[in-house]
Amino acid sequence: MTSLIVVCILIFIVAISMTMVGKGGGNFYVVILAIANVPMHEAAATGQFILFSASIAAMVIFQKNKSVSWILALLIGTITALSALGGGYFSHLFSGFSLKLIFAGMLFVAGAIMLYPVSHHQNSSREKRLGVMQIRFGSEVYHVNMWLAIPVTILTGFASGMVGVSGGSFLVPLMVLACGVPMHTAVGTASTLIAATALMGFTGHAIQGDFNPSWAIPLAVITIIGGLIGGKMALSTKPKHLKSLFAYTNWIAALFMVANALHSKGIF
Repeated sequence: MTSLIVVCILIFIVAISMTMVGKGGGNFYVVILAIANVPMHEAAATGQFILFSASIAAMVIFQKNKSVSWILALLIGTITALSALGGGYFSHLFSGFSLKLIFAGMLFVAGAIMLYPVSHHQNSSREKRLGVMQIRFGSEVYHVNMWLAIPVTILTGFASGMVGVSGGSFLVPLMVLACGVPMHTAVGTASTLIAATALMGFTGHAIQGDFNPSWAIPLAVITIIGGLIGGKMALSTKPKHLKSLFAYTNWIAALFMVANALHSKGIF
């Protein structure tokens, strides 16, 4: 009982912070559950279930505030899913140690580029050009350069599939920098994509009988509350502060991944 309470507190904190910046946090959930001696397959299933719960809760908040671009979600979701398939297929060409270092490098770069200043004040009367898609949010119109967005999306999906993550740490920079959408919209749309990915992952685990409701249900309730709080906090936080939080959490995760990779090699 004590272990469950401690796990609930830790996962509640992760749910709030990760929802605020549009990350899934599934890797943190699995690590916390594994440390609590939950069997790995069960931890993976529970992690996907509570990740789905938190993402759905956040999505409701973002959608209510019109911060979800369904067109962008469909476009990026389809491309990243297909390219992630290729990344997963070719991942065997790299060792586990190499994949960990690649993942750490990706996290560091994704965090760094989020601190790059980007202006989102675009003129809705801009002349239409081939390869530029217009996305409307209320009275604003944003122009997505598909010549840039599609290649970056493919690389993001491929790399995410290669290292075995949902891509939450890379979807937000992708939408902010390659697609030119505001931070709040990127976070809201990322929550939608993460929810879809988590649902598919959980379904696969559940079919294999890895679902344990005695832990998953209480933790889902906790993450739903955390997702609701995180979503509301995200909408009331200035974009520049969200970007900083995103960058710092990425760098912390990158350092942990490097340390884990070095430890697996017996370096320390």
